[in-house]
This record gives sequence, C-alpha cells and structure tokens, in this order.
Amino acid sequence: MNRLLIIFSLFTLLNQAFAQVTTYEKTITANDLSRHLHILASDSLEGRETGMAGQKKAAEYIKNHFQQLGLQPPVTTPDGQKSYFQKFILVKRSWGDVYLKVGKEKKVFLKDFYAYGDIKVPKEIKVPVVFGGYGINTADYSDYRNQDLKGKAVIIFMGEPVKDGKSLVTGTAKASDWGNDWRKKASEARKLGAQEVFIIVGNNFTDYETRLNQLKSHIAQPYLSFSHKLRGGSALFISTKLAAEMLKTTEEKLLTQKEEIAKAGNDYKSPFKPAKLSYKADVVESAVETENVLGLIEGTDKKDEVVILTAHYDHLGIENGKIHYGADDDGSGTAALLEIAEAFALAKKNGQGPRRSVLIMPVTAEEKGLMGSEFYTDHPVFPLNKTVANLNVDMIGRLDEDHANNENYVYIIGSDRLSTDLHTINENANKNGVQLELDYKFNRFDDPNRFYYRSDHYNFAKNNIPVIFYFSGVHKDYHQPTDTVDKILFDKAAKITKLIFATAWELANREETIKVDGGKK
Repeated sequence: MNRLLIIFSLFTLLNQAFAQVTTYEKTITANDLSRHLHILASDSLEGRETGMAGQKKAAEYIKNHFQQLGLQPPVTTPDGQKSYFQKFILVKRSWGDVYLKVGKEKKVFLKDFYAYGDIKVPKEIKVPVVFGGYGINTADYSDYRNQDLKGKAVIIFMGEPVKDGKSLVTGTAKASDWGNDWRKKASEARKLGAQEVFIIVGNNFTDYETRLNQLKSHIAQPYLSFSHKLRGGSALFISTKLAAEMLKTTEEKLLTQKEEIAKAGNDYKSPFKPAKLSYKADVVESAVETENVLGLIEGTDKKDEVVILTAHYDHLGIENGKIHYGADDDGSGTAALLEIAEAFALAKKNGQGPRRSVLIMPVTAEEKGLMGSEFYTDHPVFPLNKTVANLNVDMIGRLDEDHANNENYVYIIGSDRLSTDLHTINENANKNGVQLELDYKFNRFDDPNRFYYRSDHYNFAKNNIPVIFYFSGVHKDYHQPTDTVDKILFDKAAKITKLIFATAWELANREETIKVDGGKK
C-alpha cells in the first residue's frame, strides 16, 4: 500500500510539473516574438553595431523590458548601485603603416600578406625566422622539440601530420583539434616565446589569393580588441610563395616538408636557413564602450546555482551605406530570450518561480569575435562553478537548404559534449512538448563548419560549463542587408523558444544538479 502511495505521489508531482511548464510556455507566442523583432530589426536601430547608437538603443529596449517584468538587476556598479548593464571598454583599432621586409624587398599589406588579431608593432623591428612545421605542441607530438622560439618569427603550416592514414597527434584516423585552429597554434607559439607567427595559407598562391579576396574588405575595416587583456590568437598570413622566400627555398621544397615531417615525427629538423626579416604593424586606437544586458529571476531553495540563457543582440551595423538588419542573426534569438524572461517572470509572480536562479543575458559584440560572452566569463557576475548550464540561441527564424520544405526542426549543437544529463533533459523536453526534429548534423566533432566554436556558448564550454546551441542554419541572407524581419518564420521560432524554455525550466527546478561527465565520446 505504501509503495502504491509513493508511486501515486511521484506521478502527481510529475503531472504538476508538466502542467506548470505548459502553463507558462503558452505565454510564448509568434505575435510577441514579432513585436519584439520589429523593433530590434528596425531602421532606427541601424543594424545594432557594437558601440554604436543602434546597439545602445537595443540595450535600452531590452533593459526596459526586464524592468517592466520585474527582473532583478544583478550587476553591481563601481558606486555600489545595481544595474542591468555589464559595461566594459573595447579598443577600436585601425591599421596604420603595415609592411614586411624580406631582405631588402618590401611586401605590401593586404596584397602579399594579411593579419588577424592583436598585433601592434609601432616601430620597425628585425626578427630572426624559424620554420615550425605544423606549430603543434603536445606531450606525444611536438614540432618544437628541436626549436627555440624566443624572440623569433615562426612560420607554420595549417593542418597536422598524417602517416599511413593516422594523425601523429592523436595516433588514430581521427583528426586532432589542432589542425584547423590557427588561434590555438598562434597562442602556443607565443607561450613558447615567439615574437611573431606566420601561417601559410593553402598549398599554392591561388589558395592564398582566394582566401585573401574573401577576407580583404573585412580585414581592412577597424576591429575591436579587449582593453583588459590581449587575446592570444593573432598571426600574419602568407602564401607558400612568400613563405618560401622567407625561408630561402622553393615552394616545391617547402611543401615536401609535410611528407618529411610525417616520416620523422618528433625527430624532424628544419633544413632551412631563412632570410633576414623586419616588419612594422602600426595601429591607431580609440575606446568603445559597450554592454551585456542581464536580467535575473532569483531562485528559491537553490538560488545560489544559476542557469544562464544567452543570445547576441549586436549585429553588423551599416556597411557601404546599407543597414544590415540582423533579423535572424541574432534578432530572432534575442526576441526568444525576451519571451522566455516573460514566462519565468510570470511564474515567479504566481509563486511558482524557479528553484535555481535564471539569468537572461543578451550579449554584445558577438559579431566582433564572441567578445561579450568572453568578457562575462572573464568577469562573471555569478561564480562559474555555480553555473549549471548555458543555453545559447543564435539564428532560429529561417530555414537552411537542408530543410527547405520543413519548418519543424532545430539544430542542436553541444548538448552531449560535456553532460549526458543535459542532452537527455533537452530530448525529453522536446518529446513531451513541441516535438521538433532535433538535427545533430553540426554537433559532429568533424563538422567542417565548426559551429560549436562560433557562437557565445563556446566561452562557457571552455570553462567546463555544459551548453546547448540552438540554431536553424545559415541561408542566403546571412550577413547581408537582406536579413530582414519580413522573412522570419515566427511560428517556427516560437516552437524553438518553447523548447528552450522547457529545457531551462527543468534545469532550474530538478532536484539534482546536472553532472558534468564529459558527455558522449
């Protein structure tokens, strides 16, 4: 009898929990999403570029929404007041006089080479050059065992050494995470004392030229850096032709070193006697203030733990006289957070608020390199070791080519990378609710698009916090002025938003905190 009573009680509690989720989930509507997005993606917000007037207007709109809902402002300002804004300063950098000299020949910026990252060399300096193979440094394989990088410029290949179909880094047919991560390679070289890092693009000059033409207009624009730190991922990018010139060899001999490295492994020694190199990279700097917007629904008995929901509310602004509206990217995700905030706020008002605290955080400067979320994880308002999970929403309002005739889907990225609990919770929330097709195509470790690394959840994942990235894929209007609100599928976006809310609800109210177990291998 007692056993039956326990089973009945558990069944009753489950039904009550499901009824609560359903009740507040119903407040999330396509009409409300449309109302928010018609403001966020309007002419008056001018594309919401970080630090510009349109971004400030968007931040104010979000803050006012949080205030009207009764969300708490969790940020403590320097004067001890509470605020919805986590303000920080970025440094706007524009290229000045930039050049290389190989021997006596001067090389032209954005023609012979290009640059990415926090490079600043205001006066011409001379540096010795070394060849660093693939620029990989691990316990089992290292290109630097026979190298001293201190004060030198190192030239490296992208990719990784492969012998008999196996990576020398992993020892298996599976590629390592070094191969396509130039920032990781550049950061490692600098840790070992390198003055500068030169990365070879492709296998011939055409490969380099194609990539340069894709990036040239972007690189020529002013860019933003942090004021509180330098990011390790900065490098100069060169063709095989220029690399060969710098190493005083031929392109053919340079490229054969890939095979030589694969044969010799850790015993490889560079055969090159490089040319003399000097360079200058002058930068003009000015300060840009921007802000993340934070609204808190404080929990009850587990309020010290927090579930964080993010979406970036910035976009590209005005380019070549045209507004880039960013309706899908990421006005759609920002509107979703505003609706989720309303659902949680109503639950709290009705005495059914979450047990754990829920932080709704539209972040800035994603388009500048995931900078808003990185600033938060560098300066967390709530301890990272008390952060249960991050649910990140970026572009949920359109269809991609793979789903041209199917609105009922969402890409799920990262859900099982760090926590099998999180993956299961999201699957169950979907099964018991909106029943979308959960597409894991971009969750593969070998995804060539590398979407797992390309939105704000990644800064939480780097800190061992379980994440889910909700995404509908790219489309022809991605990063174009034509990403406009009239093309958004609001019914689709509403279903995805309901799934995110249901997942957040379970994370915030379950008895046990989800386990960080390394996820599925």
